[in-house]
Amino acid sequence: MSSDTKTEFAQLVAGAAAGDRAQMEQLLMRAQEVAYRFSLLVCGHCEDAEDVMQDALLKTYQHVAAIDDPGAFRTWLYATVRNACLMKRRRRAGEPSEFVAVDAVAIADGRPTIDQRESDAWMDARLRAALATLPPRMRMIVVMREMEGLSTKDVAEVTGLSEANVKQRLHRARLTLRRRLEVPLPDAVRARAQSSVHRLLDEAQKHQE
Repeated sequence: MSSDTKTEFAQLVAGAAAGDRAQMEQLLMRAQEVAYRFSLLVCGHCEDAEDVMQDALLKTYQHVAAIDDPGAFRTWLYATVRNACLMKRRRRAGEPSEFVAVDAVAIADGRPTIDQRESDAWMDARLRAALATLPPRMRMIVVMREMEGLSTKDVAEVTGLSEANVKQRLHRARLTLRRRLEVPLPDAVRARAQSSVHRLLDEAQKHQE
C-alpha cells in the first residue's frame, strides 16, 4: 500500500468518525472496491462475495468511530472480509477445501447466474485459472500483498502467520502468478453497493432529525 493511499484512507476514516457525511460516503465508496475485489477471490462464490462486501460496508459504517488507528483501516477491512468469507465457507454444505473457480459456480439448471456472467467477463480467464491453483491462504496473501499493497507485517497480522511464512508463501505464489491483480468493480455490483451506501446514510440522517 502506498503511503499516499494509506494517508488518504486514514483521512477519510478520521473524517467519517467525526461525523462528516461526505467523508463517510467517500470512505464507503472506496471500501466497496477493496472489499468486493478481495471477497470475490477469497470466498470463490459471486453471491457470497457481494454479501460479504455489503456486510463489510455495514460494519465500516457501524464501527468506524471505534478504529483506534485510522492508518490501519485496510488491515481491519481485510480481516473483516476474511472472517466473513470463512463463515460463509463453513455454512456451505459440502464446501471444498480448495478454491472453487468463479466459472465453476452455477445455478441448479446448469446456467450461470447474471452475477456470475458479469464476474466471468470481469475477471480474466487466465488469471482465474492461475488463482485456482493456489491454496486459499496463499491466494489471500497474493491478493493482499501484490494487488492491494499491504506490508508483509500487515499480511501476517490478517492471516495469523509469521512474517517469514508470509514471505515464503508469497515467493512460491509468484512463480505461478505473473501478473499483478488490479481490476475495477463491475458496474452492476457497483450500482448495488452505491445504493446500499446511500440507503445507510439516508437512514442515519433520518434518525438524527
